[in-house]
Amino acid sequence: MTDSPAPLVAVVVVAAGSGTRLGNDEPKAFVPISARPMLEWALRGVFGMREPAQVIVVAPESKLADARSICESVVGVASSVSAAPMQVVAGGSSRSESVRRGLEALLPGIRIVLVHDAARALTPAALFDSVVDAVRATGQGIIPGLPVVDTIKSVDADGGILGTVDRSQLAAVQTPQGFPRDMLVGATAQARDDATDDAAIVASAGHRVSVVAGDQLAFKITTPWDLRRAQLLLGEQPVAPQAAGITPRVGMGVDVHAFDDSSPLWLAGLHWPGERGLSGHSDGDAVSHAICDALLAAAGLGDIGGVFGTSDGRFADAHGEVFLSEALRLVTDAGFRIGNVSVQLVGNRPKLAPRRAEAEALLSSILNAPVSLSATTTDALGFTGRGEGVAALATALLVPVTGGGARLNWEA
Repeated sequence: MTDSPAPLVAVVVVAAGSGTRLGNDEPKAFVPISARPMLEWALRGVFGMREPAQVIVVAPESKLADARSICESVVGVASSVSAAPMQVVAGGSSRSESVRRGLEALLPGIRIVLVHDAARALTPAALFDSVVDAVRATGQGIIPGLPVVDTIKSVDADGGILGTVDRSQLAAVQTPQGFPRDMLVGATAQARDDATDDAAIVASAGHRVSVVAGDQLAFKITTPWDLRRAQLLLGEQPVAPQAAGITPRVGMGVDVHAFDDSSPLWLAGLHWPGERGLSGHSDGDAVSHAICDALLAAAGLGDIGGVFGTSDGRFADAHGEVFLSEALRLVTDAGFRIGNVSVQLVGNRPKLAPRRAEAEALLSSILNAPVSLSATTTDALGFTGRGEGVAALATALLVPVTGGGARLNWEA
């Protein structure tokens, strides 16, 4: 093989995060996806770039040997870049400190630096190339981003809607974020330790940063739900709990609330402006309360009335997220993880369809598990048919966690 020219591009792969929200004992970048560490998948995208690049992996001090082994295994199958220099350095106590340590390892000839989160493990090589091309063409900082498709509301501390944000001026940004070397190094040297976004650091130093088209595959793996999504995209199917010798637990929950015209409507964790509210000691969120009942029943922990009694002033006017988060903690402490939750809302109002996806996304993020919602009416029969209130019926699947605490464990 002929010697490759010295690289002009470097990629700093930040893999030093703890990944607490992922619920795994391993640092996030070393959690397996389809039997391979997340860092390995991330590096496959890096080593698929058109031109050789210096690759600097910033890993936890305790995982440096593992990181080197992963890097060597990826380079071994990426023949087109096998001559590209590679280095593993220890991360710091914050993301900005980890990036600074990575930048200290840059080769003298590097002109463009990309900073990439290992948690965006499925980012395709073409996106790295696109960012490099844009930095080279403009001399500016470049970050990939996707249009925001959801309607975005600004809200006050109590959840009241203040207005609708113009989403045409918004972008959901991703990594790799690319910059001219001197621009990034200079800005990072002055950054605060709590800074988490390289583009913001560079922009705050007075430099222009532009957005180019991102990629749906460059999503960040932060929660167990994100990890499951990555596994499915890579073709890994979850093992049925019975096949692993684990017996799942199923619970059902029902909650009913009457309408109260003096209250705002909170349902499925969302505020519904203009709709009749529901009466209750808390916010009357029948969907959230039914989910709690189903989770507690599956875990054998009683019911929502016994755990969150109406005599407890702490829960007066509390929103559904409070109950859901506490129910999740209780079932986790009892040795279970949530497989999925299904809820059916029964009533004439509100119309669920326009906000179904929003509600499912919110509930899933709170519980770190898939939540599906459906709605039906009773054809004018009963109290729901007469428009006196709503009912919610929930079913929850819990899986006992084996060995080492509650965490996602869908290994094939």
